[in-house]
Amino acid sequence: MWAHVWGFLYSNYFRFWLKWVLRLLTGKCELQRLLGGAEAGARRTLGVGNGGAAGAVLRNAVHVQEAEVEKCVRDVMKEKKIEQKDTGFKRNLHISLLQISGYKKLYSNVENLRKVPYDSENEEHEEQLIELWNLLMPHENLKARISKQWCDIGFQGDDPKTDFRGMGLLGLVNLVYFSKHYTNEARQILSRSNHPKLGYSYAIVGINLTEMAYSLLKNGALKAHLYNMVSGLPQMEHFHQFYCYLVYEFDKFWFEEEPESIMHFNQYREKFHEKIKGLLLDYNVVLTLQD
Repeated sequence: MWAHVWGFLYSNYFRFWLKWVLRLLTGKCELQRLLGGAEAGARRTLGVGNGGAAGAVLRNAVHVQEAEVEKCVRDVMKEKKIEQKDTGFKRNLHISLLQISGYKKLYSNVENLRKVPYDSENEEHEEQLIELWNLLMPHENLKARISKQWCDIGFQGDDPKTDFRGMGLLGLVNLVYFSKHYTNEARQILSRSNHPKLGYSYAIVGINLTEMAYSLLKNGALKAHLYNMVSGLPQMEHFHQFYCYLVYEFDKFWFEEEPESIMHFNQYREKFHEKIKGLLLDYNVVLTLQD
C-alpha cells in the first residue's frame, strides 16, 4: 500500500519539484541531463523513448519517420530552450530518434517478409531453397525438387514449402543467411542435429527460432540489444545476425540440457526463450556471434 502511495506522490508532486531543483542547480533540463549523462546506446535511447524527459514535441518526436528526425531535433531544442550550438545534445538526440524510428521500420520490414508465403512458382524463392541445400550439403546432389532428401537437413516431408507456412519467406531467408555467413557453423550444427539420441530437425527448429526472434522484435524486447549494436538505423542485417546467435546458442543449450527425447522440445524451447528474454533485460546487452 505504501509503495502505491509513494508512487502517486512522487509522480504527481515530488518529481516536478525534483526536476525543478535539478534544473536550477545544473542549468539543464531533464532531457539534457539524460543525453549528456547516460552512456550511448540503450540506456540513453530507452530513456528518450520511454518519455521520461517528456514534452509535447518530444512525445511526438519518438513517433516520426527517418526523414522527419532532423526537423524534430530542432523543434525539441526550441521547445526546451536549448541553444542550437549545443552540438553534443543535437547529435545524441538525433541518434536516439534514428534508433527509435529505425526499430519501428525494421519491425515493419520483418513483418512484411513474414507475410510473404513461400511460392514454388516463384523462381527467386526456389533459388533460395536450392541455395540452402547446396550450402548445407555441398557434396550431395539434390536428385529432385520433391524428394525425401529434404529430411536430411531437417524438413518434415518431401516438399519444404509446407514448413514455411507460419513464418513465410522470413523462415527461409533466415536459414539461408545463417548458412551463407556462418557456413562452417551451420554444417557443424546440422551434423550435431543428427545425433542418435539428442538429435532434432535442423530446418524445423531453425524456422521455430525465426518465430522466436520475430516475437522478441515485435514485443520490443530487442530494443536494448539493437540500440547498443547500431548507432543509427537498425537494418534487416542486424535482425538476421540476432537470429544466427539464437541458432548457435540453442544448439549448445540443447546438448547441455540433454533432453530425454525430441518430444520434450516445447518445454526446452520455452526454457531457452526465458533465458534469452532474461539476457535482453540488461541495458548493456549485445547478442551476436561476432562477439
